[in-house]
Amino acid sequence: MLQDFKKFAMKGNVFDLAVGVIIGGAFGKIVTSLVEDILMPVIGLLMGGINLKRLSFPVGDAELLYGEFLQSVIDFLIVSFSIFIFIRLVQHFRQANEEEKEEVKEEADKTEVLLTEIRDLLKEQAKGSADRG
Repeated sequence: MLQDFKKFAMKGNVFDLAVGVIIGGAFGKIVTSLVEDILMPVIGLLMGGINLKRLSFPVGDAELLYGEFLQSVIDFLIVSFSIFIFIRLVQHFRQANEEEKEEVKEEADKTEVLLTEIRDLLKEQAKGSADRG
């Protein structure tokens, strides 16, 4: 059982996932700070000095903090868009790398074909020399 777990844990996908989770958590904190500390104050100023985080609607003794909700929605949209852009960049680089590998493989195939033709010609020449001799 320990060996199976070791094999599972050593697979590349598990490491990729772990790195992704760690980077995603740190990235989320950065974007949350960007939204809360930079974007929302600017949006508030553009809206006449309103602090969106403090917007609320009283319902009896309770208060609905819809400003907090709006900030969370904006935070989500920015995080999801940033992740989308990051994934597109990674896909672009992977595609370029795959195309490069494909070109190298095609060149290797051409070399193999040429070497096969040379081998066949040498065999024919050797056979022709043996027939004459």
